[in-house]
Amino acid sequence: MPISQESARGATLIVLRGIGQIMFQGHGGTGLCFLAGIAIASPIMLVGALIGAIVGPLTAYLASFNRSDLAQGIYGFNSTLVGLGTLFFLSPNFVITWVLLVTGSVLAAVITFLAKRFLKFPTYTAPFVVVTWIIIAIAHAMSGTGIDVAHPNSPDTSRGFIYEVLRGEAEVMLGANVITGILFLVGIALSDRWHAAMAFLGSLVGTAIADYHGDPSQSIAIGIYGYNGALAAIALFLQRKCLTLPLLAAIVATLITEFFPKELGVPALTAPFVLATWLLLATIQAEARLFSKL
Repeated sequence: MPISQESARGATLIVLRGIGQIMFQGHGGTGLCFLAGIAIASPIMLVGALIGAIVGPLTAYLASFNRSDLAQGIYGFNSTLVGLGTLFFLSPNFVITWVLLVTGSVLAAVITFLAKRFLKFPTYTAPFVVVTWIIIAIAHAMSGTGIDVAHPNSPDTSRGFIYEVLRGEAEVMLGANVITGILFLVGIALSDRWHAAMAFLGSLVGTAIADYHGDPSQSIAIGIYGYNGALAAIALFLQRKCLTLPLLAAIVATLITEFFPKELGVPALTAPFVLATWLLLATIQAEARLFSKL
């Protein structure tokens, strides 16, 4: 049966919304800007992002997951990140890389569904983090560290605080590129200007803390200390429209990034953002219970 133009447009919008939901924006224009930014940072990672962005919603559709969530891109963003992460860490020259990418994208969508159904708190990008850690472990078990992508030690990281902040935006999707960071902010602003402001503020706070603490200059330059702060700031702004909580969330996320245990042998990814946000949400809930009768 041929696919109608209306169905094709609807499916495309779901895919784009899923990409936009990486930074909490269920907006097709946001997804397009994100794709453009990814393409500039890494064309091969764009392929991974697109595969993940398609496989996740397709899994949700075939499994008859909640149609409203599907339409808003909820089952696409973790899968998109899995696609990005797989090709960031693993060489595309290995067949197992592509098998793990597709399998991981399916698994991320399933975990997202189960978490929404059985847990009472937002999981954010936790499915992406867990699945990517599993993918890396399986790849190393099957092919050794020879499957790893060798990233340059000194990419183009021109000094300058604002450059570092913008790379922090780009590192949400594993791309240390200033233009990518700008496109991400533009994409968020198409959906919500306040969310774009929070993303910029979060990366700014994280980068400033890292500078002040004297963290490794190369890591600061490529935005490692900005992206978790950017995500955490938006997440808490969604909970309460204020500046205090987003600022606090960015600070906590940055501190967790700085002290993420290296002995785990896995990359931090967005785990600091998830942990910081969960911690603050739990505090808010405890606060409401403790002081509800005062």
